[in-house]
Amino acid sequence: MTKDFISKTLLIAVFLVVSGAAMATSKKNNEPAATWAKSKVAQMTMEEKANLLCGSSEYNKLCDELKASGTTTEISRLGIRPMIVSDGPAGLRILTIRPNDVKTYYTTAFPVGTSLASTWDVDLVKEVGEAMGNEVKEYGVDILLGPGMNIQRSPLCGRNFEYYSEDPYVAGNIAAAMINGIQENGVGASLKHFIANNQETNRHSIDEIISERALREIYLRGFEIAVKKSNPWTVMSSYNKVDGYFTSDRKDLLTDILRYEWGFKGFVMSDWWGGTYDNYTKSNVVAQISAGNDLLMPGIDSQREDLMEAMKSGELKMAAVDLSCERILKIVYNSISQNNYAFSNNPDLKAHAELTRKAGAEGMVLLKNDSQALPLSKQNKLALFRVASYKPISGGLGSGDVYEAHIASLDEGLQEAGVALDKSLTDFYTAYLNYPYHDTVDYNYISEKQIAFDDNCLKELAANNDVAVITIGRISAEGLDRKIEDDYNLKDDEQKMIEDVSKHFHAAGKKVVVVLNIGGVIETESWKNKADAILLAWQPGQEVGHSVADVLTGKVNPSGKLTMTFPKKYEDSPAAEYYPGEPANDPQKSYYKEGIFVGYRGFEKEEIEPSYEFGFGMSYTDFSYSDLHLSSKIFTNGITVSVKITNTGKYAGQEVVELYMKAPESSIEKPKKELKGFAKTRLLQPGESQIVSLKLEVKDLASFHSKEEAWIADKGLYQVMLGASSKIIKLQDDFKVSKRIVVEKVHPSFQEATID
Repeated sequence: MTKDFISKTLLIAVFLVVSGAAMATSKKNNEPAATWAKSKVAQMTMEEKANLLCGSSEYNKLCDELKASGTTTEISRLGIRPMIVSDGPAGLRILTIRPNDVKTYYTTAFPVGTSLASTWDVDLVKEVGEAMGNEVKEYGVDILLGPGMNIQRSPLCGRNFEYYSEDPYVAGNIAAAMINGIQENGVGASLKHFIANNQETNRHSIDEIISERALREIYLRGFEIAVKKSNPWTVMSSYNKVDGYFTSDRKDLLTDILRYEWGFKGFVMSDWWGGTYDNYTKSNVVAQISAGNDLLMPGIDSQREDLMEAMKSGELKMAAVDLSCERILKIVYNSISQNNYAFSNNPDLKAHAELTRKAGAEGMVLLKNDSQALPLSKQNKLALFRVASYKPISGGLGSGDVYEAHIASLDEGLQEAGVALDKSLTDFYTAYLNYPYHDTVDYNYISEKQIAFDDNCLKELAANNDVAVITIGRISAEGLDRKIEDDYNLKDDEQKMIEDVSKHFHAAGKKVVVVLNIGGVIETESWKNKADAILLAWQPGQEVGHSVADVLTGKVNPSGKLTMTFPKKYEDSPAAEYYPGEPANDPQKSYYKEGIFVGYRGFEKEEIEPSYEFGFGMSYTDFSYSDLHLSSKIFTNGITVSVKITNTGKYAGQEVVELYMKAPESSIEKPKKELKGFAKTRLLQPGESQIVSLKLEVKDLASFHSKEEAWIADKGLYQVMLGASSKIIKLQDDFKVSKRIVVEKVHPSFQEATID
């Protein structure tokens, strides 16, 4: 959603003015949530039920003026208070300035989802979630609208910065850690966008044509892991259609799979105006509520009217209405609003900034480091090029944006770290950014063509400095997919600067480092050989400059790894031929003809060499793998895989251990390998070792057989591979499944799919 938001303090004040009276307290006798919810629904009128199933009508009246996210509906006569919901995935999004208040209420801009996932550190991600949830709670918000965890099917999806990976195992486990952290505060998370919101082009109406196997193994699997491991308060249905029907209308998705198969206990809300048509004025409310989409957000008058009419006519069964109302109220019962929590408006932003700095640094991926160009010496003098070095990008735009107090620039971070910068360049870029004509956000993103350094200038800069650092910046946003030219591919002025700076600095025997301050994959193959080192910094939150400086100077040893593949060229991406859909000028349908072969699965199937493979990431030290051990060579209920990791280099560091598995051939085609586990070591000193153990469960062995509507582990030999990336396999072994195992029979779903 693209609305701006305000704090709960303001919303509560508005509701009190509107209602003219304080809302009654509600919890009595410590009765169970289900009992309380059922009793309240039994007392509600038909109109009150219709109102509860929609976002607050008071919110709609005040939306444009107050820039609020949304609330559930208050029913004051029954003591039911409204819950406040607010974005977003990278931190709480609320307005900083409130009417008749001289204070400012900033929140922390945490690293974007892609950055957090690149840590491969579920404990750290949970810690970030705890901090984020603390801000949600202390600013009086009940539910955070995140995390977003759709699959990064294409490098061009404009919202990839919010998402975690091209792989569902990574996405599901990172999302679960985030949700568990948020919800430890007694506030809720909303897992989104369910399902297949993998592009922004025509996102409100695009029909995603996906086979059931691809949905089950790729697009649903991560959500399944997250739901089972974290039990989010809410799940948000997506805008798009799947195989002909809006996701908010699909009972097979929202009830059969989400609730019956996975055991989800919360309520489902629509994305804002999700499932609507006729210029966002109508939706099929009967289908939505019957499907199990309990809350229609933000709630529009026509939906309330249609709900009333459908209940009166009997078209919408009262049992379905009551069930949705009860689901909503069970969450209301446990909310901080319902329980009169005295929020402070004063979370520990200083501590959260330090955590952001740490997490941002840990998510950075060292893509190249020839001749030990990094870490920098504090004796080095740096020539710092491009606007993004001085005006960095902390995160993406749209609902993932956050109103932070300050964004630390790279020049700020390096100077604090004691690194000397070329003053002539610093003065030049400072003057450039201060020139009133310039829109600095645009110049981070679109063009710096007017900034040019001639040969004499670059020759002088190379003579006067030890290292050149060039920062390439990209902004991505909700509602808009990226372009191939001048976005995925570098712009002409970026290519020219890398070419010219490298030529002059290398001629003088100096090093060149490229920092990528980006939210999604870009092309690297055409220019990576011109740089001595490449640091993928992502959009690591408000402490971006400090986090980058920590890694460049060696205060932090990089330990991040890619959760997606970097192709040599865009056309190598498995979905490139089919993205964003047909017809090309205004896509109405998107055909997922690559099936399960998304990301590294597709690259390996077609034997296409990427620029940087899934799971790749370098360190300033080295690690050895030894003593691979399987708890059994015959699979019964599970197998534990253990390996010894030893730091054989000169720096303390952490290693991500990746467990891949190859299943035996059967009646269906399978990937050459799939990620089935990962773990990050503690900080290992030089010479120190750690035993890492990973567990393979029976479902990890299974593929989805559409004809049998079942997850099946086929009989045969399974190969286990442990490595530092999908290509760098260090050790391998195998185990046997003696007979075919039907792991799980499922509800028949997605019968409209036309792709095998």
